[in-house]
Amino acid sequence: MVFVALVLVPATHLPEYRSMAPSLIHVTGVHFRWIGWICLGLLFLTGVFNLFYRGFEWSDLWSRWLWQDPFVRVVGIKLLVMIMILLLSVLHDFVIGPRATAAWRATPSLPQALRLRRLASWVGRFNLLLALVAVALGIMLARGSQW
Repeated sequence: MVFVALVLVPATHLPEYRSMAPSLIHVTGVHFRWIGWICLGLLFLTGVFNLFYRGFEWSDLWSRWLWQDPFVRVVGIKLLVMIMILLLSVLHDFVIGPRATAAWRATPSLPQALRLRRLASWVGRFNLLLALVAVALGIMLARGSQW
């Protein structure tokens, strides 16, 4: 996500790459999509493993008294952030992104193409922000910080 935001997209704004921008972004996104999904899957599995390692069970997550514990509160917030990341990733990778790319390739100056590109860009940025929040929450959990 950081590579796309800080390297790829700014490079496509250069005049010499502007004509290749739709294809370049599409190919890069499709090529690295599976890596992103593997990483999300690994984050989920390691999170579940860490909960079970600490003695929690699935039923504990739905128990009101457990959420009063500061550690579990951070875990719960991180789980909610991860669910939001997963939902936004599905929306971006399989709905908005393909539509935006198809519209951009067909008629780049069409208002619908510009709107879809802008929406895909903002969904990606928001997902990056959520990913950084998830990392911060993970650091809090590892360091024993409480909220």
